[in-house]
Formats: sequence, structure tokens, C-alpha cells
Amino acid sequence: MKKCVVTIDGPAGAGKSSVAKLLARRLAYRLLDTGAIYRAVALTAKLRGVPWTDGAACATIARDLDIRFDFVADKNHVYLAGSDVTSDIRTPDISQGASQVSAHPQVRAALLDLQRRLGAGGGVVVEGRDTGTVVFPQADAKFFLTATEGERARRRVSELAASGTVVDYEVTLREIQERDQRDAGRDVAPMVPALDAVLVDSSAQTLEEVVDSLAAQVQARAAGHVPGRPPSHGNDR
Repeated sequence: MKKCVVTIDGPAGAGKSSVAKLLARRLAYRLLDTGAIYRAVALTAKLRGVPWTDGAACATIARDLDIRFDFVADKNHVYLAGSDVTSDIRTPDISQGASQVSAHPQVRAALLDLQRRLGAGGGVVVEGRDTGTVVFPQADAKFFLTATEGERARRRVSELAASGTVVDYEVTLREIQERDQRDAGRDVAPMVPALDAVLVDSSAQTLEEVVDSLAAQVQARAAGHVPGRPPSHGNDR
């Protein structure tokens, strides 16, 4: 059976990380979190005192980034130069920084080859915001995962609370709206669904329901049963 490249794009709080992790486990695929790579650049810039608005300096950091991923106790851990930064890159501050550094064309160009090398060979689930349009435009199966703004804010608040960080719902909602505008409005690689992506609204679906649907579509694709784009299972445009 073919080992596919699967892309999952969408806005913050749509459930991409949870879906991608479980889908990768279900399919016995590798997991590539491209958003974590931009977060790693933002974290490194902050630690070095480099402003997130300095595109040239952030691009230099991106070109020299020493990053790897590894599943530990069923969690996808991120390592920078050998140090585990999984929690450090998930703070609200670094989330905003990642959105800012990702808007620089030179940063995106510097990371494009790295992302493609990490996903080479197939058998990988790639999560991000432009993975189906820019990073892997020839991916075997593409999904664009979304949810209502209110639901995404609620999930983000719950996620941070579980890790010991308390944030205000209204502030989180406003940050999500601002990030959506930045990500969708940037000139280079804006966050938009690929033309051949399956749209999945997870607002009223459980995590398991979403993963079941996506896994069935990828498996059909891998078996060669789908000559065109993956079936929509009711979520296609």
C-alpha cells in the first residue's frame, strides 16, 4: 500500500495538532508539525534578543535551525539543539511571535527546504497553514480543518489551562481573530485552503469522529481506490 503525504491546514485552535497526532498514530505515519518550526524560530529569536519584526535576522535563525521531532509517551516532542522545548513554544507569547516571523518571505523561504526534507519519502502527516498549497502542493491527501471562532477560543483556553496557564477567553478570542487576519492576509503563502483540499468543520464533531473520517479517506487513497481527490464524507466544498 502506498505511503501517502497527508497535509492538514487550518487556523489556530481548529484542532490540527490533536487530529494530526492521532491520525499519524492511526496510520503508523510520521508527524511533521510545521507550525512548531515557526514557533521554534520565534523562541530562538526571543532568547537571542532578535525582534520578531526583523525578517533578515529571523531568516538567519531559520536557516541554521537545529530541530527534530520525537514521540515520547504519546506526545510529539520538539527539540532545539538537543533541548526539549515542547512546552516553551506553546505559550501565548510565542504563538504571536510565530505568526509574526512566519509573515516574513525570507523566513518562509529559508524553512521551505527544511520542511520538504523532513517530509520526504511519504508516510507522513504534515500539519500547518500552507502545507497543502506551498510546502507539499502534490500531496496525496489534503485537508483544511476549521471550527467557529468561539469554539477555537474555548479549546485554546482549555488547552492552556491543562498545561497550567490561565488565560482570559475574550483576550484569546481577540488574539485568534487578529492571527487569522495576519495569516490569511499576508502576501506570501497566505492561509487559504488548497483547491483540492477537503474542508472539515470540526465544531460539532468529536476528535475521534474527525480522525475516523480522515483515516478512511487516506486509506482509500493509499489503496488506489480514489482516482481523484479524496471523498468528502459530507465535509467537502
